[in-house]
Amino acid sequence: MNHIFYIMGKSSSGKDTFFRRAVSELGLTPIVLYTTRPIRDNEKDGREYHFVSRDTFDDMMKNGKVIEERTYDTVYGKWTYFTAADSISLSSGSCIGIGTLESYLKIKEHFCGDTVIPLYIEVRDDIRLIRAIERERTQSAPKYTELCRRFIADSRDFSEEKLIEAGITFRFDNSGDEEECFSEIKRYINDKDVLK
Repeated sequence: MNHIFYIMGKSSSGKDTFFRRAVSELGLTPIVLYTTRPIRDNEKDGREYHFVSRDTFDDMMKNGKVIEERTYDTVYGKWTYFTAADSISLSSGSCIGIGTLESYLKIKEHFCGDTVIPLYIEVRDDIRLIRAIERERTQSAPKYTELCRRFIADSRDFSEEKLIEAGITFRFDNSGDEEECFSEIKRYINDKDVLK
């Protein structure tokens, strides 16, 4: 049986890095989400996200192509992230994606049973903030106000109560050595005996 491994965690916890490594080193098929937010420096359409207009999102919603969506009222306007039906295909093997607790629950409901396996990454807040600032500093037009909004929102979105409600019991600590954390994730995936 093929599975969907779903990476979650607060901003700057290392999700994107582990996602890329799981795709390249474990051969998992990437789930590429859609977003209406502007593309960042060093991002490529179809790799990190499918970058679409608000009108395209509205059309996809109207035509029943969206599995789950969430919209954030940012300091730069409303940005929507969503998973479309064409984002996930289990026919050729297990997949890996990145999202929020809410998106995880909706995808889990959509696919039923034990198909969706959570991979929750934790990082101490002080380390996350430093990482976020360092990443934003590399952008041609840093958006520090949005970084702060997202950092604060993460406290609500990934509260301990919500993690428990979602059934997230196993966690991976990425506050220290990234290689050690990825090794734990790799072992966890392999222990599920789902990779061929």
